[in-house]
Amino acid sequence: MSDTGTTHEFQAETKKLLDIVINSLYTERDIFIRELISNSSDALEKMRHESLIRENVFDENVPLEVNIDLDEDKHTITITDTGVGMTRDELETNLGTIAHSGSGKFVAELADAARKDVSLIGQFGVGFYAAFMAGEKVIVQSRSWDGSEGNEWVSDGGGSFTIKECPGLHRGTRIIIELKDDAHDYSRKWKVESIIKQYSTFVPFPIKLEGETVNTVQAIWTRSKNEITDEEYNDFYKFIGNATDDPHYRLHFSVDAPLAINAVLFVPKENFEAMGFGRVEPGVNLYCQRVLIDQHSENILPEWLRFLKGVVDSEDLPLNISRQSLQDNALVMKLRKVITKRFLKFLAEEAKRDSDYYLDFWNTFGIYIKEGVTSDYEFQKELAQLVRFESSRSEDGKPTSLAEYVERMGDGQEEIYYINGPTREAIEAGPYVEMFNKKGVEIIYTMEPIDDFVLNHLGEFDGRKLVSADRADLDLSKSGAADSDDDSTDKLAEDAGGELISWLKKNLEDKVADVIESKRLVDSPAMIVNPDGFMTSSMERIMSASRMEKGLATEASKKNLEINLASPLIKQLAELVKNDESFAAEVAAQIYDNAMIQAGLVVDPMVMVERNYKILTRAVGG
Repeated sequence: MSDTGTTHEFQAETKKLLDIVINSLYTERDIFIRELISNSSDALEKMRHESLIRENVFDENVPLEVNIDLDEDKHTITITDTGVGMTRDELETNLGTIAHSGSGKFVAELADAARKDVSLIGQFGVGFYAAFMAGEKVIVQSRSWDGSEGNEWVSDGGGSFTIKECPGLHRGTRIIIELKDDAHDYSRKWKVESIIKQYSTFVPFPIKLEGETVNTVQAIWTRSKNEITDEEYNDFYKFIGNATDDPHYRLHFSVDAPLAINAVLFVPKENFEAMGFGRVEPGVNLYCQRVLIDQHSENILPEWLRFLKGVVDSEDLPLNISRQSLQDNALVMKLRKVITKRFLKFLAEEAKRDSDYYLDFWNTFGIYIKEGVTSDYEFQKELAQLVRFESSRSEDGKPTSLAEYVERMGDGQEEIYYINGPTREAIEAGPYVEMFNKKGVEIIYTMEPIDDFVLNHLGEFDGRKLVSADRADLDLSKSGAADSDDDSTDKLAEDAGGELISWLKKNLEDKVADVIESKRLVDSPAMIVNPDGFMTSSMERIMSASRMEKGLATEASKKNLEINLASPLIKQLAELVKNDESFAAEVAAQIYDNAMIQAGLVVDPMVMVERNYKILTRAVGG
């Protein structure tokens, strides 16, 4: 009985995707050959793996290779592989829908990427559709490794595709592209050969163009470092990383114990997550004796190193290990630990060798290192060596390390101090650094909300506790600096100061947990501090924002208000309490709001503005 075929509509997102490919990506069509060869290589890798773990594979003696045939008269290019092939259901699913969660958002991200850099298409896993960049009509003939009957998929890139039986096929997939009128060059050998050599040199299977092998099959990670040129490394990176530029760092190493490992790891120049392309997928492939075990492995490195590209090969792994068992395999866990520690050691060495070049890395990928500190206790000690922050002793825009901070610590200083703020200027204009500056004690500036979580998770460095400067229990006597307090400071008398503090506690009892005399303010009249030693102001801002995103009410805890009894404003407030207590209450509330704002915490702007106008009116004699 003959099969006349069935017609299917493309998924809605697939139609949008095809429109992007056919129209937005039109100007750089060469990449469609790269993408189809890459898909063929993936199918061949899967076939090689299946042949190792299964018996009675269909067409088991057919060599694993890619064949490309051209017809200049009919203006066609045909790409054939002997990989795993596809069943009828797989043809319909794989080529008719986008297997991607949140596919609508995914298509929007792809459209944005296409406008910025057409070469990024392969990073979105939709390489097959690139065939329509040059093809008027695309025919896919495929037969699965399981021996089921072959089928043919046909589409002109419009709204539908047809599938019908196609008897007599060998195992694998054949893609026949009938070229558009302005794409006839892709049926010429010189054109196709130049594209293969540009993009597909390192495909680990023979690529035969008109019967002639045109690629060089090399597992570069198995060669000695001394034999490999910078150009070869860069070309290899561009292939495996689907990149167009050279890497920022590369690490090639081999070890025999505790496991036999050959690895080549690359750090890209760009952070695609920061560019708005969504969370990147892991970029390191796991091999055993040059056989792919796990592509873009989620198990071989911690998630916070997902920005890395490269290859890890270990002959100690079993060839037939499944992807499911990789997650719990003890050898893989040991491999993960060895590779991660080796890479972090490499970064520490590079930071010492060329600190400015390392700072370029930190500015691009430091967020991943911070993520590691907050999520992976196993490597905290190594990661602590790599974090960088500006400080009161560092140049503007040039962060320093915790180790360098410790080297500069004065005799007797027991703790490492830090304070959070939106900018360096805002921090240095705030009240929290006044006593540190007076005593000459260095303080770290944390200018990203996550930074306080990072330092809080570290807890200590080189035996020194990490302490936030907005803690209520801060004791600068542990700073080791000489006490430069001036006992003759003209401040409120003890009795008057005590009375003002008691009055403030009563008037601000719904806002503050306590009011105390400050031992660290120099010029500012007041500051907000956290009675909770764990929760810094920046951490509270993050948690409040998180609750708001979830539609929950914020739960701000009461803070302590420290006042500077030597401040002219505070001394005048004490007098005002005696002469006009109701107006003094307005001033006290304004001092509290000002301190909250300097701490980066939320106040009611309408209430504050109304009160401010009352105070201004009084000030100008109204």
